[in-house]
Amino acid sequence: MAKEWILNSVMNRFQLNFKRNVGQTSESIRKCAPKTVDEWREYYFSNVKPEEHITELGRKLYVKITEVIEAEVASVTEEDCIAYMIQLVIDRTFDGYMTEIKTVYGQLERLLGGTIEPAPDEWDRLFNVDFFIKVGEKFVGLQIKPITFGGGTVQLPEIFKEKSIEEKTHRQFTEKFGGKVFYIYSYKSGERQTVSHLRLLS
Repeated sequence: MAKEWILNSVMNRFQLNFKRNVGQTSESIRKCAPKTVDEWREYYFSNVKPEEHITELGRKLYVKITEVIEAEVASVTEEDCIAYMIQLVIDRTFDGYMTEIKTVYGQLERLLGGTIEPAPDEWDRLFNVDFFIKVGEKFVGLQIKPITFGGGTVQLPEIFKEKSIEEKTHRQFTEKFGGKVFYIYSYKSGERQTVSHLRLLS
């Protein structure tokens, strides 16, 4: 339903669906192993939380939406919306870009011992190259591949799929500029983005 996103957002914001409020639902339903939703409903209200408790959480959700959220929404002005969009598109994009620049340039320049430069837009579009190093009259291309660890997944299938797609454009880069294209795999450790290693495109 159209208003579900509101219910879901507010419920999560005020943690009404947290374990301390609704119990261990995943473990409980496995223990119950119900064949029907009615069987699960009866088990939950009898063994996890009473129906009155969940009803009260629903009332709290309603209060949060009609009083807290409504008051916050009412305080939002057109100027707030315009300022937010500009901040999101301009300021935050710039901040993210500068963080990337510092991370990539700082670590790569230390690792490779050369000056790293951002590739022109045309190189990005035509050759899938993010950065480059000038060596004499030739250019070495760099393609950055972030990898997610921890709470996420390692996108190896996507990385190898992209590698096969980009192989042709990287060969074209080598033919035009004389240097190979290297992949750089980086991952985020805590708040820090770390360059993992380089791999030569074969």
